[in-house]
Amino acid sequence: MKLMQVGAPGRERPVVLEDGRHYDLSPLTHAIDGAFLERGGPHRVREALDDGVLYEIDIVGMRIGSPIARPGAVLCIGQNYAAHAAETGDPPPAEPILFHKSPNTVVGPYDEVLIPRGSERTDWEVELGVVIGKRARYLETLGDARDCIAGYVTSDDVSERAFQLGRPGGQWSKGKSCETFNPLGPWLVPADEVPDPQVLELRSWVNGRPRQDSKTSDMVFTVDEIIWHLSQFLVLEPGDLVNTGTPEGVALSGRFGYLRPGDVVETEVVGLGRQRNVCGQA
Repeated sequence: MKLMQVGAPGRERPVVLEDGRHYDLSPLTHAIDGAFLERGGPHRVREALDDGVLYEIDIVGMRIGSPIARPGAVLCIGQNYAAHAAETGDPPPAEPILFHKSPNTVVGPYDEVLIPRGSERTDWEVELGVVIGKRARYLETLGDARDCIAGYVTSDDVSERAFQLGRPGGQWSKGKSCETFNPLGPWLVPADEVPDPQVLELRSWVNGRPRQDSKTSDMVFTVDEIIWHLSQFLVLEPGDLVNTGTPEGVALSGRFGYLRPGDVVETEVVGLGRQRNVCGQA
């Protein structure tokens, strides 16, 4: 079961993909958002599918949007793969590094990614995205953290490195929050259909050439550790997105050129779907 949203930006409708067929979720919810997830949305969808009460629809020719409505927060973990930390010249962090992206960076998995004005160092970062389904505040155990997860998505934490690292005081959010800088999807896969989020494969390509190829087993901090840790400092709300870090193989390493208009970036977390984004100019 894969949850999706289709339609023009701002007018998406929720659907579910099951056994190669798409079913309209409008009878259950107007959007795949925090309220829907908090009310046990994925479980309700499964019951509706089993009961045969959903209508099949044809989405051919329709835009695929982000599988979740605009989140209240996009929280990101930096340098969470040791090899990626090394290629940036840093040791693995002693605890999760947190930064934020603006929620309006979230776009669909096939939407255009805009190179910001004045940018010379726009970079790609395939990541496992975690979508929160239950309020997380001062969690006691890692098991409590797992219980707060609604599902998982393919995420691309697009970054402008000069904005991020080349400005006074260290301005990570400036380099992360440019418009279109977080393609998401194509699907939200419910947590109970991903028994172990630490065995997933992540890959990326630029213009068809392989760039990243790793597994979430290489994370410095596991998904559960990240959610537990964040809950000690802030409150995670249903519908929030947590990007869990990227493996080695980005342009910041110096091994590859940065993105330019016309480049095609593909990112994939195996089982969660593959994105394809053409780069344009802002």
